[in-house]
Amino acid sequence: MNHLLPLLVAAPLLGAGLLIACGRRLPRVAAESFGCAVSAGTAALAIWLCLNSSPPLTEWVGAWTPRNGTSVGIVLVGDGPGLGMSALASLLTLASLAYSWHYFDEPPRRHAGSYPALMLLFQGGMCGFAITGDLFNAFVFFELMSAAAYALTGYRVEEAKAVQGALAFGVINSLGAYAMLMGIALLYARTGELALTHIGRGLDTHGGPDALTLAAFVLVLTGLLVKAAAVPFHFWLPDAHAVAPTPVCMLLSGVMVEFGVYGVWRVYGTVFSGPGGIPAADLERALTVLGILTGAVGALMCWYQRHVKRLLACSTIAHVGLFLVGVGSLLPEADDGVALYLLGHAGVKAALFACTGLLLDRFGSVDEHALHGRGRPLRGVAVMFVLGGLALAGMPPFGISLGKAVTEEALGGPLTVVYVLVSAVTGGAVLRVAARVFYGLGPQPRVGSACETTGAGEEPETRHRLSRIPDTMRAVPALLLAGSLAVGVVPGFARIVARSVNEAGSGGALTSAHWTAAGVLLGLVSTALALALAALAVTRPELLGARPWTLPLRRLQSGHIGDYVAWVLLGTTLLGALALPGILTG
Repeated sequence: MNHLLPLLVAAPLLGAGLLIACGRRLPRVAAESFGCAVSAGTAALAIWLCLNSSPPLTEWVGAWTPRNGTSVGIVLVGDGPGLGMSALASLLTLASLAYSWHYFDEPPRRHAGSYPALMLLFQGGMCGFAITGDLFNAFVFFELMSAAAYALTGYRVEEAKAVQGALAFGVINSLGAYAMLMGIALLYARTGELALTHIGRGLDTHGGPDALTLAAFVLVLTGLLVKAAAVPFHFWLPDAHAVAPTPVCMLLSGVMVEFGVYGVWRVYGTVFSGPGGIPAADLERALTVLGILTGAVGALMCWYQRHVKRLLACSTIAHVGLFLVGVGSLLPEADDGVALYLLGHAGVKAALFACTGLLLDRFGSVDEHALHGRGRPLRGVAVMFVLGGLALAGMPPFGISLGKAVTEEALGGPLTVVYVLVSAVTGGAVLRVAARVFYGLGPQPRVGSACETTGAGEEPETRHRLSRIPDTMRAVPALLLAGSLAVGVVPGFARIVARSVNEAGSGGALTSAHWTAAGVLLGLVSTALALALAALAVTRPELLGARPWTLPLRRLQSGHIGDYVAWVLLGTTLLGALALPGILTG
């Protein structure tokens, strides 16, 4: 089965090549159906390999195996986390293609294969990043993923705002990529290796950590945290989500930013966790501070948005903060919780974006205020949106709640309060939108400040505004929510995830991921808080409305690329300052 690992990358890339070569001769339905078939086949292969990944699969591409302990080849590693992320990326790509099947209005209309081809390139890059065991090729696959994402974000190239959002996305992520590439160069200069495990061993032979190790660590993590949209590297994400087509938003928030968190976990565990790397206390301090900051800023930005796609993007930022806190603890139990949390979040967030896309295609707006009460006819969509909000808030038995419960039990103490509050605020914001848009509750919202992005006057992504929602566009968010629910209720699933994560990350240490009374209680508390916040926002908007002190925070999302570049540089400096004390004492 080792020889099947390259197919996870090759199949989507070959499929994309065929669509580009033959797309002009294919009917649109045939091109989109072919894209769905390739994604489904890759997902099936990833799942099958994941179920047979103990012990982990290893493949040196082209048979360039190490000699005398030195390697120049490309290694693919098929362990539980990597293959699980490949399966998740493939399934969400399939869901996005199915959501837009036959209805998505894709320019240029002369080439039927361009959109599914870009989606397959995106999928191939994600799968490659998930299973590569080579740090340079992790950079290559991440940039392949990113290049496809830039093109997809600005796909409606006739709209100036789409080009601007894609440009900001591309510039900031390219800056992160350059930082990561410089970090890789420093590691190669020190060790002469590019395979992740070989770099780790090479650092250990050079004694304790020094300035070069710190610089490489900061640069590599900067690239990964930019992709993860952690504060203060996050500014590109709301701008990209505001202009990207809905199926692309489903992938950006559902799995791409999570790959940044996965990269942090993978790179630290294989490269920097040894005696020659970065002390565990330094990583814990850096990720905990950045995680709390990301959760707090993301939750506040989420609450004060009226553009529904931006609101959901900011909620993604907030939950990325919770992922980073869990990963930074370096506890096997927290790793289990983050893995379950990530799986549950992917399904819920993709489903919420799919429901928002239905509002856009039906009413030509994603403005919470302008849509007040207009969503009443969409009863099924309303139910799904409410369920998505409750899931984000941590309501049992969704997978988000299970992952949150496991992580909270592992962390304990004040960090539990952070998880409850961030979940409550983000879930409450989504429930507030549902109450106003789908049920018309509360007074008509007043016009906000001039710095707000409203989401009114958007162009639908279908050929024309939908008078009837297609069955495929209803089925996809329903299945995504069902998948998130399955993470929390399928017997034995949490145990399988925990075993896979621990075999890959902690040398086979056994942990037990399961529901606990305290976890269920905290989930119910955060859900109750979310419902209370939503109710107050709807019935007494003056109590939880915008405040003058929130205006500077919202104005930071200026849309100017130069501002965002400055924040990236500041974030890199902050990351270095947080990791420096252990190097000095060492």
